Amino acid sequence: MHEKQPAVLLLEDGTRFDGFACGKIGTTTGEIAFNTGMTGYQEVFTDPSYYGQILVMTTSHIGNYGVHPEEVESEGMKIAGLVTKKFSDIYSRTAGVASLGDYMETEERVGISDVDTRALVRHIRSKGAMNAIISSEILDEKELMNRLQEVPSMEGLELSSFVATKESYEVGSEESEFRVALVDFGVKKNIVRCLAERGCFVRVFPMTVSIEELKAFNPDGVMLSNGPGDPSAMPEQINLVKEIINWDIPVFGICLGHQIFALSQGLTTAKMHNGHRGLNHPIKNLITGKSEITSQNHGFVVTHESLEAHSAIELTHIHLNDNTVAGIRLKGKPVFTVQYHPEASAGPHDSRYLFDDFISNMKTFKS
Repeated sequence: MHEKQPAVLLLEDGTRFDGFACGKIGTTTGEIAFNTGMTGYQEVFTDPSYYGQILVMTTSHIGNYGVHPEEVESEGMKIAGLVTKKFSDIYSRTAGVASLGDYMETEERVGISDVDTRALVRHIRSKGAMNAIISSEILDEKELMNRLQEVPSMEGLELSSFVATKESYEVGSEESEFRVALVDFGVKKNIVRCLAERGCFVRVFPMTVSIEELKAFNPDGVMLSNGPGDPSAMPEQINLVKEIINWDIPVFGICLGHQIFALSQGLTTAKMHNGHRGLNHPIKNLITGKSEITSQNHGFVVTHESLEAHSAIELTHIHLNDNTVAGIRLKGKPVFTVQYHPEASAGPHDSRYLFDDFISNMKTFKS
């Protein structure tokens, strides 16, 4: 084990935390956010929705079970940086192939450990999300603050183009019962997997796809994926989704896809005080009356006020902690979207039924 190197975490309001470097020695910036999940750190770190964010993990020990090549949700790490209390250089899982530290160095991700993450999370919960900088090479506060002031706010930032596919690709068998066109805003691999497992042939399209290209594929349904950034900064995609909705085909949207759908129908979105990120968020399905524990990762939300003013869209799910909009559907059309992650990875499988609902809508559409 190498000697620990000092590192600094500085928030834009001047709050400073000292600790030790983990991962690559260097400097990184991004919006600070916290995740309350107890497991699944590798899936979390590779989730494209975290692009541009420095992530605080609230679990005391991170890295203790190493990494595995199959537990990734994209082609590599997407977080901008990592903040933990205890960072484990050794791992004790038979299936593990490398330590988290080695993985972070390979992926060139900067982190800081030995931070009082409880105090940090309480601060973020109180003051709200803000930009931050981690450095294990610059310890001078003035220089760090100068660099931090150059970092743009997450509000108004389009980030999907940095993580979404540039070329179409296909998953599953062309002989499958259903054809799904998936518009990629930063999709997690398990969303595609959940569709393929249910008898779907999926073609993943770039976010710049035209309605004509989607129609040429002759799909039975359209999936709008998750992704990072501010949905209101994506006018072309909002317009594309408006055209998709006018097509009267079954549509299922997740997270950013849900927000873009809402904007396409004239609803509004707002930046949250500190967002929802974790594997234990309680949701109530207002149609069935049942509750589910969900995996979430978002910093923007569809506003209740705009929803209440829109008679054609129905609220289907609410977040039980703060009553925010968690799911909506378009009356009279096979279109529904949710603000959380039914594919989990990591997280509970309570919401997988939403994929079955989508399949059911496509069955009806085909017949």
